[in-house]
Amino acid sequence: MASLAPTFSPLPLLAKHQLLPMKVPKVVTFPLPVSIFSQRKARMVVVSATTAADKPKKRYPGEAKGFVEEMRFVAMNLHTKDQAKEGKKETVGQPFAKWEPSIEGYLKFLVDSKLVYDTLEKIVDMSPEYVEFRNTGLERSEGLVKDLEWFSQQGHIIPEPSSASISYAQYLEELSENDPPAFICHFYNTYFAHSAGGRMIGKKVSEKLLSGKELEFYKWEGDLSQLLQEVRNKLNRVAEGWTREEKDHCLEETEKSFLFSGQILRLILS
Repeated sequence: MASLAPTFSPLPLLAKHQLLPMKVPKVVTFPLPVSIFSQRKARMVVVSATTAADKPKKRYPGEAKGFVEEMRFVAMNLHTKDQAKEGKKETVGQPFAKWEPSIEGYLKFLVDSKLVYDTLEKIVDMSPEYVEFRNTGLERSEGLVKDLEWFSQQGHIIPEPSSASISYAQYLEELSENDPPAFICHFYNTYFAHSAGGRMIGKKVSEKLLSGKELEFYKWEGDLSQLLQEVRNKLNRVAEGWTREEKDHCLEETEKSFLFSGQILRLILS
C-alpha cells in the first residue's frame, strides 16, 4: 500500500503504472441511519398523498345541476314504473291506471293531506330556520279548506284525520326541530310530488267521481313551473351550506317520506 506520508510523489507511480489522473470526488453527505420500516412508511405517505390528489372527486347523480336534482333522482328511483317514466320499482298490487276511488276514501285522503300541509306551513311560518320557504305560492292548506267546505255543502260528512296523518304530522314537527336536512327532504317531496303525480291523481278522481270538477287543491296562482323553479333555487342555496354527510342524510330520508305519503294516498281506495 502506498504511504500517506507528505513526501509521497505521485509522478513516478503514474509513469510506472500508467494510471489515469484521479477525479476529485464530490463531497457526499450521508443521512443518519433510517430503519427500513421508516423508509417504507415514508414512501407509503408520499404515494397515498399523490393518490388522494389524483383521485377524482366522487360525483353523485344529479349533483352537477344542484342538490334538488339529487333529491329528484333518488325520488324517481322509488317510483314504480306506472307512476313515472323514470320509475325503477315494479308495481305491487293494483296499478294506478286501474284504481277505483270512492268519495269516502277521497275525503279521507283530502283531510289527511290538509293536516300534513297545515303542519308543514305552520312550521315554515313559525321557525326562522325555514324563513326562505314562506309564501312560495306552493302552499295547499287554503285550497283544501275550500274543497272540504264544498264537499260539506254537497251533503258529504267530513271525517277526522286518520292515525296515518297524525303520526306523520308529529314526525314532521320533531324533524323540523332536531333534523333540518331530513325535514327539507319531506318538504321537497310533499310539494313537488303533488305538483306532478298528485295532479294526475286529482284529474283521474275528478273524472270518475266529480264529473270533471277541478278542486282548489290542484290550482296554483301564477305559473306553476316558475313557482317550482324559485323553490328549487332556494333549496339549492340552503343545501350549499350543508356538508356531504348532511346531504346524504337528507337523501336517505326519501324512503320514509314515501312511506308516510303512501299510507295517506292509499286512503283513496278505502
